[in-house]
Amino acid sequence: MEKPSTRSLGTVQLRHEVTNEVILVPTPSNNPNDPLNWSNARKYYILGLVSFGIFLVNFAAVGPSVALVSIAISFFGNGPHLANDISSKASYFQTAAALMIGVGNLFWVPLAIKYGKRPVYVLSFVVFLVSCIWCGVAESFGSELAARIILGTACGAPEIVAPLTLTDMFFLHQRGTVMVIYTCALSCGVGAGVVISGLITIHNSWRVIYWLCVALVGATTMLVIFTFPETSYKRQITANATHHVEAVEDSPKISETKVEENVAPVPQRQSYTQSLRIFTTTYTDESLFKLAVRPVFALALPAVFWATLISSVTIGMIVVISANFSTAFSAIYGFETWQSGLTFIASIIGSLVAIFVGGHFTDFIADKLTLRNGGIRTPEMRLPALLVSLISSPLACILYGVGCGKKLHWICAVFGIGLVNFTTVQSTNIAIVYILDSYHPIGGEVIVTQSVFKALFGFVLSFYVDQWIDESGYIRTFGTLAGISAAVFACVIPFYFWGNQLRHKTWQWNFVKQLLHWNVDREVGE
Repeated sequence: MEKPSTRSLGTVQLRHEVTNEVILVPTPSNNPNDPLNWSNARKYYILGLVSFGIFLVNFAAVGPSVALVSIAISFFGNGPHLANDISSKASYFQTAAALMIGVGNLFWVPLAIKYGKRPVYVLSFVVFLVSCIWCGVAESFGSELAARIILGTACGAPEIVAPLTLTDMFFLHQRGTVMVIYTCALSCGVGAGVVISGLITIHNSWRVIYWLCVALVGATTMLVIFTFPETSYKRQITANATHHVEAVEDSPKISETKVEENVAPVPQRQSYTQSLRIFTTTYTDESLFKLAVRPVFALALPAVFWATLISSVTIGMIVVISANFSTAFSAIYGFETWQSGLTFIASIIGSLVAIFVGGHFTDFIADKLTLRNGGIRTPEMRLPALLVSLISSPLACILYGVGCGKKLHWICAVFGIGLVNFTTVQSTNIAIVYILDSYHPIGGEVIVTQSVFKALFGFVLSFYVDQWIDESGYIRTFGTLAGISAAVFACVIPFYFWGNQLRHKTWQWNFVKQLLHWNVDREVGE
């Protein structure tokens, strides 16, 4: 299918230049089955469902890590060789699952883009449920590891397809506020998983963690099967309803695309049974191969590369702390396993606080800048909110590193844990929404870029955390992390001032035209 010659790349007229009223972007059709036209109650139910699913992903993937010693004893016995077994084998249960959560999306997301999100949700949650059962009954190291790999692969789909689901239902001016619920649920799943799993292991086997997961994932799977509709929708761009206005000479083009503007009679609303069909149609003519390889090449886009660095830095901080906190609080403060797990209550609090700063606050700032710009929105207008993470990220590393290194009161390190998760939710949400605003039609691919490289970075880093801290100490290790994170977040300044021009210039690179430009059937009117 022929590709259109003009791309707005997120530069749109969002406020009317005279009345200042919000213009709905993307423009909804006259079809009652268009997800943009669904009732708020239906939209927020789906938001709650996918957010709880995301919560369960990290609950099951990370929660059992607090019982790693008990798991190792189950498979290797209790003896002098236990420490080596933990470092060389049992830790693979966590690292392999985390890796597959990211890499598995090279399989899931192309399917979701081409065939719809409902079949991917249904299949992935069924596999998620089966893998939780398998983890709970596995009797050998190999069986448990295989179950964890399958679990991680299944968990990847809800994590990445959820943001695409939300962009299907909500408008541009709502995107930051609703997307932060997803990122908060993702982070809270880690904290709640560690806390609850730690409490379970006080008087129960580590396998009970998985039986709790089976109950929660099983109930969610039923809700997905019987209440989750398809949110993908084919938007027909009408040639006579599309126009582009240039602000000034040589400036990026401003999109005022209209979609399906009274081009057909109003269709009937789907029945409940019709809305639950597993497969409806194909949503693009692009090949699965192209959809699978595009995320790799998307890393060449400066905005995507920087957003990926933000995700990698925040996951790096979480990996280092998650791999170390149990040892640190046990050796320095004499905490038992369940007490160490309770320190992650701070991560839940930090994540919840970030809902406002990473969501509504970013939409508020972007809207104010849009009004000052004559109603024209660019994706960079969200970026000033990242100045908060520029401060909180290095501060979090310093609090944890100095707190443990100088053996200060445990509240210092715990406050650092909370601030790390605050930073993760706030910055990750802005990074995700920024690249979705910039490249909405290929939003699935650019988010997969983030997910895959973040997972690879976290996987590699996990093998060196203990050695790094042993050789450098807490203060130098977390001081290095503080410096790296500050450098990455400081890039918000050049991206705010020159990101828009850079995005349009790089879009004209020859290899970008060949590998990243999307077909017209991917257009969404944004």
